[in-house]
Amino acid sequence: MGKGITSRAEDYSKWYNELVERADLAEHSAVRGCMVIKPYGYAIWEKMQQQLDKMFKETGHSNAYFPLFVPKSLFEAEEKNAEGFAKECAVVTHYRLKNDEEKPGKLKVDEKARLEEELVVRPTSEAIIWNTYKGWIQSYRDLPILVNQWANVVRWEMRTRLFLRTAEFLWQEGHTAHATESEAIDETKKILDVYATFAEEFMGMPVVKGVKSENERFAGAIETYCIEALMQDGKALQAGTSHFLGQNFAKAFDVKFTAQDGKQDYVWASSWGVSTRLMGALIMTHSDDQGLVLPPKLAPFQVVMVPIYKGEEQRNTVVEHLSEIKKELESKGVSVKLDDRDTHKPGWKFAEYELKGVPLRIAMGMRDIEKGTVEVARRDTMEKKFYDKHDLPNKVTHLLENIQDNLYRKAVDFREEKTATANTYDEFKTLIKSGGFVHAHWDGTAETEDKIKEETKATIRCIPLDQKAEEGKCIYSGAPSKGKVIFAKAY
Repeated sequence: MGKGITSRAEDYSKWYNELVERADLAEHSAVRGCMVIKPYGYAIWEKMQQQLDKMFKETGHSNAYFPLFVPKSLFEAEEKNAEGFAKECAVVTHYRLKNDEEKPGKLKVDEKARLEEELVVRPTSEAIIWNTYKGWIQSYRDLPILVNQWANVVRWEMRTRLFLRTAEFLWQEGHTAHATESEAIDETKKILDVYATFAEEFMGMPVVKGVKSENERFAGAIETYCIEALMQDGKALQAGTSHFLGQNFAKAFDVKFTAQDGKQDYVWASSWGVSTRLMGALIMTHSDDQGLVLPPKLAPFQVVMVPIYKGEEQRNTVVEHLSEIKKELESKGVSVKLDDRDTHKPGWKFAEYELKGVPLRIAMGMRDIEKGTVEVARRDTMEKKFYDKHDLPNKVTHLLENIQDNLYRKAVDFREEKTATANTYDEFKTLIKSGGFVHAHWDGTAETEDKIKEETKATIRCIPLDQKAEEGKCIYSGAPSKGKVIFAKAY
């Protein structure tokens, strides 16, 4: 496999970039700021997608699809939303090219083919969806609408990073319509719980549930709920958001319904999403200097089998034995890859699967067949043990559960270790420099939040939902504070 990757302690950013490319997850493309998600990386995203899709459907949602292009006038209808995304928009102005007569084979924009109305390439879909909902909703009988779409979006980012921030990325976005305010708020919170459950139970990544400050709120939302995670370098990562939109979009697109009492009212709304940014979160929560570490529930294959042999006859015998074990494991619901390629040596394969984060590796040779044992190596702890071949299916299922739990516990311990409380601004600045979540009193003003960000690069990640009301003084202004919020430097 050649030279190892840069260590996290040496250069965390370089470690991350090298790992994404060396583990065959993604690479930069010919389009500035856009990525190619490679098959192994996409297989992990598919696992995430499948599980989330199942959870959305279990909570009553259905999938649909809406256009990639949004007419500029529709995009501008909700002012805060348009203003919030304006600087990130890609815009289509012409609808065809023509051959350049002076330079054969070269194409140029046909100036006669300018669009009557420019089209925004969707950075988010509220505008096109609420314009559509206007035709779907007349009465309370048409509500609620619980729709999700899996799509790509474009946000013309200047500084990009594979998975974490790219000009085009994949995501899901839910857009729901309700008859009452309380129903829309309940929906927003319900989805936040879905995201938190997915992050913790499947990604093995502990999260804090909270609401955003007004400064950090989604453009066009009344309230933005979020899940925040802590990465190994002490920076926070917003892993998912769920927005209570009030009647803002219904008013912008004139979406009214007739209630049971015969009165007309504007529809209440929510929108929510997670993206391929979760791939970055997964990588940075568990991986180490040897490469990727994947939780079993999201690994493209949970077990890899590597035969050890000399010559074709031994190879056939070992592969036959491993094939039997593979069938037994698969009957227990374990996903297995048997790597019987004769083009690479076992040592090369061991290094490759270590780098790719496969939870368990099984190796078997002729001596193991004689003894009736196999060698099993765990990726999370790097422990190796020999197990009886007949007891293997039960051992493997138990080990996979143990790895999943261990990764989560380890991440929780790390977060606790890197969470502190600041009582003074000097203490706050010291803690922020060393990284992690810092709980501190804030006076609730955007002005104070901006000043703290300007001076320390720390932002309010969230006002935790489980935060108790606690009178105090803002660490920056000394003004009264109703409770502590979580600050951190963030991705």
